Amino acid sequence: MSPETSVTSVQKLLGYMAVIVGVFMAITGILNSAPTFWIIPRVGPFPEALIRSLILLPSIFIVLVRNPISTVVSEKFPQTKPFAWIIDVVIMLASLWVFWSYQDVLMRIEEGLFDLEFIHPIIALTACTIFIILCWRVWGAPLGICGIAAIFYLYTGEYWPWIFETAPIYFIESSEDLWFNLNDGVLGTIMGILIFTVFPFILLGVLLEGTGGGRSLIKVAFHLTSRYRGGPAHAAILASGLFGTMSGGAVTNVVATGVLTIPIIKKRGFNPAFAGGVEATASSAGQIMPPIMGAAALVMSDFTGISYLTIILAALIPALAYYASLFTSVVFEARRLGIEAVPDMEEDLAVNSQDYINLIMVFVPIGIVIIALLNGFSAAGSGLMAMYSIVPLSFLNPEIRKKPYKIILAFAKGGETFAHLLMAIGVVGIIVAVLGTTGLPNDFAQVLNDMTGSHLFPVLFIAAIAALMMGMGMPTLPAYLTIILIMGPSIQNLGVSELVAHLFVLYYGVASSITPPVAVAAYAAASIAGAPPLLTALYALRIGLVKFIVPFAFAFYPVLLLVEESGVKFDVWEFSSAICRLMIVIYLVSSATLAFDQRRLPAWEIILRLALALLILITIMWVHWLATGFALLFLFWHYKKYKQN
Repeated sequence: MSPETSVTSVQKLLGYMAVIVGVFMAITGILNSAPTFWIIPRVGPFPEALIRSLILLPSIFIVLVRNPISTVVSEKFPQTKPFAWIIDVVIMLASLWVFWSYQDVLMRIEEGLFDLEFIHPIIALTACTIFIILCWRVWGAPLGICGIAAIFYLYTGEYWPWIFETAPIYFIESSEDLWFNLNDGVLGTIMGILIFTVFPFILLGVLLEGTGGGRSLIKVAFHLTSRYRGGPAHAAILASGLFGTMSGGAVTNVVATGVLTIPIIKKRGFNPAFAGGVEATASSAGQIMPPIMGAAALVMSDFTGISYLTIILAALIPALAYYASLFTSVVFEARRLGIEAVPDMEEDLAVNSQDYINLIMVFVPIGIVIIALLNGFSAAGSGLMAMYSIVPLSFLNPEIRKKPYKIILAFAKGGETFAHLLMAIGVVGIIVAVLGTTGLPNDFAQVLNDMTGSHLFPVLFIAAIAALMMGMGMPTLPAYLTIILIMGPSIQNLGVSELVAHLFVLYYGVASSITPPVAVAAYAAASIAGAPPLLTALYALRIGLVKFIVPFAFAFYPVLLLVEESGVKFDVWEFSSAICRLMIVIYLVSSATLAFDQRRLPAWEIILRLALALLILITIMWVHWLATGFALLFLFWHYKKYKQN
């Protein structure tokens, strides 16, 4: 047997093992979070320390199989190729060591007094190094660099100037801050939220994709929008919003829906970069669309103590407003290109009765989540009940009846998806531990408030920029968690409610996936569209510009969030005023960014529309009503003068 054949055989074996381990993770996660239901007793939850090891050790194995470090090393240093695999083995063995030590130390702490020794910070730093390396391998450099900077700051903070100066950190005691506890650190509260609450919803989204419901959803969306000018572009927005709320990741959503939608959008006559931009923008926004919100609402609920139902209700109006802006942008682009409605469907996207049957797999689980929450089930329990429903419902699809093993493969994919996400969350845990130990967020909040006085806008602007920068190239959840930990106190000190602060940061974390230069969702769409990546990202940014405005709208007009947790009581007049003006802002901004309404817009009209949009959102009553009246008159004049052309 040749060396190449031997390597291929080993890779295949490891691939099969990764699938088995992924299924093991899925089953473990289900048993851990499953509630008591009817006559079925509850197995979990497992001890908190044990479940972390049972999930994270398999996760590290999966990541090393699917994204081996040895591949990178052998590419850069070809002479090391025959023995580069040793690096992966060493990382896996080191992982076994640090998790065994973790279990051992926590058991000793529970049994009585236990003194940490010099070896324990070595163990903690080894664990941190493993997560940083694997996070860098899977998600790129930004978050990994942040993790390295956090550890460096932890041990050198006493020598830093100004607010960054900290009390001395004792090397041995730092091991407890980083590793040996269940509150902060790599394996702390945030990791627990992901394992206990988010994992079931990730499995739910992957099952939806793997059992055929997602494809039927796209086909029906094409059917419903075929008579509109935007046609397939509108279909992409509709399908990506519904699918994205359950899939939980912008890139995942782009790949799942874009392979169908983008080629049809191009065929209708839209620019390839525009086609990719529409798909990227709509896919990323699935994470702000209730009821699932790509699991972000689940983390937010556990993090803030605000009920899950309250959060998804609060997120509803901003999400609908944003998707309305996407539909509006497509209309303007279709007008600009002179594209008319073409009712004829693509042959391979023609809707049949089976597609409508498959939609049961989409809407029944969503309904179960909502009903279960209303009846007092936990978020994790509701997600699991919805997931249980998909398994028998999937047999409505003849493809699953022919190949039922696809359900097992979907569970394996869910485990693998979660494994990759946990590498990023591990690094976020490092950052959380350092911030908690040093107290930097509170010091930063005090200085920022002293600099900005009682002015909310500059603090929100800084938070927005920070969220965009932190979110570039990393999953939304880690970006959201990192920024809210740093900027949350500053925003809330100015009278903004906790709910508004969290939603504001989440929106900008989501927006980072379409923001150049590291617009990961746009680049994924560009590869499908065959368009220049940066041009696709710029189109996505233009189409999705309202995503950057909506958070400021609900920060200054929290009544848009509908719930008292926003900081204000619901008032019909204030809500009507805010939502009507927001709709006008959406129209002005969408037309200005695409430079078209009833005709191509000259530069002065673009500037005027953007200026009016800004003035309409100002909280001073006479200013925003004067701007609103002028905007309506201006749009009426534009319509009457240029409609015939």
